[in-house]
Amino acid sequence: MEPFPLIDLSGGAEQRGRLYGRQAAGRIRRSIGHYTAQLAGSGQSQAQIRAWALDFVPRIEAFDEDYVVEMRGIAAGADVAFEDIVLINARTEVLQLGKRRAAAEAIAKREPDGCTGVVVLPEASADGALIHAQNWDWKSECAETGVVLRIRREDGPDILTFVEAGGLARAGLNAAGVAVTANYLESDRDYRDLGVPLSLIRRKVLEKEFVAQAFHAVYTTRKSASNNIIVSQAGGIAIDFECAPDESFQVHAERGLIVHANHWQSPVALGKLQDTGIATTPDSLYRDLRVRELLQAGGRKLGVEDVKAALFDDYQAPWSVCRPPRLNAAGNLSATVAMLVMQPARGILEIAPLPALNRHFTRYDLFDTASARAAE
Repeated sequence: MEPFPLIDLSGGAEQRGRLYGRQAAGRIRRSIGHYTAQLAGSGQSQAQIRAWALDFVPRIEAFDEDYVVEMRGIAAGADVAFEDIVLINARTEVLQLGKRRAAAEAIAKREPDGCTGVVVLPEASADGALIHAQNWDWKSECAETGVVLRIRREDGPDILTFVEAGGLARAGLNAAGVAVTANYLESDRDYRDLGVPLSLIRRKVLEKEFVAQAFHAVYTTRKSASNNIIVSQAGGIAIDFECAPDESFQVHAERGLIVHANHWQSPVALGKLQDTGIATTPDSLYRDLRVRELLQAGGRKLGVEDVKAALFDDYQAPWSVCRPPRLNAAGNLSATVAMLVMQPARGILEIAPLPALNRHFTRYDLFDTASARAAE
């Protein structure tokens, strides 16, 4: 299985974008082609798709104008339309806008962006170091469009992030020991209004030197739809934020562990909104239970290999924590596209593409100038 390529970026926003676009042009075009074809297949014109993407530009510019500059640079470097780069960065939101059209509803509603996230706090870790990990469940073809960005910044901590090619961030860590992952959530408050694309909120988290600033970015930024965002810091703190578009709820660690799938857990949240996502992610109801039980079964302190073993769980496959490619209701192949295991204190991110079929991890190191290499 081909590892996700590592792309080194530096300089200002436009320079980084151009470097990124040139180095990832092929994968960026595949990303654009995938989502454009998905929406076009449901009856949406290219003009309509691009118009939906452009609707987000003023909101992105108000959130951070450099993000728009960087996306224009990516478009120029890859020789693609700017609107198509915005589409990649707001793809969750644009797919759901298609859901408002009857022809697009089947695709958008039946293909939720899954995930199972884990944080092991130092008190539960064998070496006292925090571990932050995730299985990303989405479309299996995205194993061919993922990249890892190592960003050397002039105005904040350096960043290591895994993302769909053309995107600014997805999951990752920074040189200040801050790490972030996110899981799909759905509620009856979604898409009443438009907010900041979720991927850009995660990028903002990774730009912060202090975890308090990262928490603020997640907690206060208005979103278009619900999302579960887990933020940790290597010194030993982690909070799971279950976010509705207009309100955020906290889920804290139990016995040194945070485990979250794709359903709401906060009793406060469940008393105020309706979880509408379980209809399309019923396996979420046991995925987090399975991972927690596996991690706690031995009654011992946990290491990276323990976290990997729990996330490889194949109970009830293909409706499992580690999902092999399977046809979903819309006729597309869904899978655990990548397993990510982060050690924020060490600046290490390990990734296995399509882990149900491949247990080979590549190690990416924020602090080492060498290229990505096989995990030891």
